[in-house]
Amino acid sequence: MNYSCSRYELKCNECGKRFGNQPLSACPDCLAPLEIAYDLEAARDLFTKENIAAGPANIWRYAALLPIPEGFQPDLPVGFTPLVRARNLGKRIGAANLYVKNDAVCFPTLSFKDRVVSVALANAQKFGFDIVGCSSTGNLANSVAAQAARLGLKATILVPADLEPAKILNTLVYGARLVRIDGNYDHVNRLCTQIADEYSWGLVNVNLRPYYAEGSKTVGYEIAEQLGWRLPDNVVVPMAGGSLIRKIRKAFNELIYLGLVEEKPVRFFGAQASGCSPISVAVKEGTDGIEPQRPNTIARSLAIGNPADGPAAAKMIRSSGGWAEDVSDVEIVSGIQELAETEGIFTETAGGVTTAVTARLYADGRISANETTVTCITGNGLKTTDALIGRYQQERAVRPRLADFDAYLRELDGITELELTTAGAL
Repeated sequence: MNYSCSRYELKCNECGKRFGNQPLSACPDCLAPLEIAYDLEAARDLFTKENIAAGPANIWRYAALLPIPEGFQPDLPVGFTPLVRARNLGKRIGAANLYVKNDAVCFPTLSFKDRVVSVALANAQKFGFDIVGCSSTGNLANSVAAQAARLGLKATILVPADLEPAKILNTLVYGARLVRIDGNYDHVNRLCTQIADEYSWGLVNVNLRPYYAEGSKTVGYEIAEQLGWRLPDNVVVPMAGGSLIRKIRKAFNELIYLGLVEEKPVRFFGAQASGCSPISVAVKEGTDGIEPQRPNTIARSLAIGNPADGPAAAKMIRSSGGWAEDVSDVEIVSGIQELAETEGIFTETAGGVTTAVTARLYADGRISANETTVTCITGNGLKTTDALIGRYQQERAVRPRLADFDAYLRELDGITELELTTAGAL
């Protein structure tokens, strides 16, 4: 397939200055973040429903509005994850038209980070980096390590020392060099910023961040396409750095501009853990400024106390008419269990946050029952099983005899021999 891409370049959010394409994340003049700007008019003939439908069943069907280098031939089938109608969960929380965007099954490492990494590493190769890496709370580490291995790149990953063991294992198995830092994610990220200046490395969420972030748009494209080229009324998104929720809105705006969907208001709702909720606090207080927090939550993948895109995310949420909410660790675990018990989807702690916040939004009347709502699940529960330790106990083993099995079932159901005798007498 010929992956035709629109013209794009880096542009400063504040002063509007353009920088072509290079490994740069902030404007040297005003220090504002850089984003990818496209020639949307030039994209009209490329980004069509027909061309998209003819493309592969992965994010590369949207290549015309992704920043991938000319001549790049992607072969990793990332994305295009299921949009699941959540009828059972909906009944439980009072939602008649609820959908789950399930990136817990994203290829290859079971999180939405596979999307952003695939775009970032395409540009890492273009810029000539042979060593790539990231600062990570887990899922990004897994994805960078896996995709770097496939592309023949060396990977160095920096993570907080208290990262979940499963996520550490899921990074090391790909042969990456992993460095545990004695501090939280914000300490790790500051160090990575210094490393990017000192070493000639492609750090996907530092000097490659504008390209990396664009991969998140594919979540928005898929939601619209899977709803039959319609936009939902509401989207509930977990927030760590605050980029994903903004990029989904950018995707919707591009689809509207190009005429692929009918324009309508979409409200965006951000979800955070109460133990690390700087964006949620800003939305509730009506401010754009972010007051950094020291993370203290089991939702480590969302534990960014000073989020880079926090101010912009808070402003965008309020402008959409949406809201942000945060939930406790107890509610997070309940959210994990509720989604698994109702829809058969096992999510990590971040998904527990999103599920619990979604339930809260319905209970508080912020979302009406009949509105079409999509809640985003961004990672797989197999990565954070430690959050469920002690929640489930293994029962005793039963001898392989029918009588023993029958007695065991009665025991589990709480039926005693006396009750059975009494029932028989009746």
